[in-house]
Amino acid sequence: MAQPGFEPKPALRNRARRCVLPSVISIQPVIIGPMSFADWLAGRKPHADRLPDGIEELRGPSRGVIVLPRHLAFPGQRECDVTDDARRRNMYGVVLTQGQRNDVARYLNPQLLRQDWPLIAGALDPRLRGTCERRFGLRRPEPSRA
Repeated sequence: MAQPGFEPKPALRNRARRCVLPSVISIQPVIIGPMSFADWLAGRKPHADRLPDGIEELRGPSRGVIVLPRHLAFPGQRECDVTDDARRRNMYGVVLTQGQRNDVARYLNPQLLRQDWPLIAGALDPRLRGTCERRFGLRRPEPSRA
């Protein structure tokens, strides 16, 4: 839209008229396959790169209060008493899902992870669950056949 008293130069006016958009949009082949939302997040590494090599590298406390860093906690929910079973399982799930290698090693206790695994495993992404089971020697209990 021209301003009052402003006349564009003829060369610019003609160039704008000659600009034609293509009428056919070509579809390019997909280079990147489907990925989960968690993998889509910026800086997201594959599960194998984010987990310690073995359960012996886990050195989290078995009692006391853990204060999680901001990138692992919701506002107002940074503290977790490790002796509170439900809160600990919730925190372990968050650390396994969102934490980096050093976070997993620092906050997860190997004995408590083994104890809680049957309850945590079902809430995790199947790929993460499989990687944890292989890395840490954890096994989900077989469903009972009644």
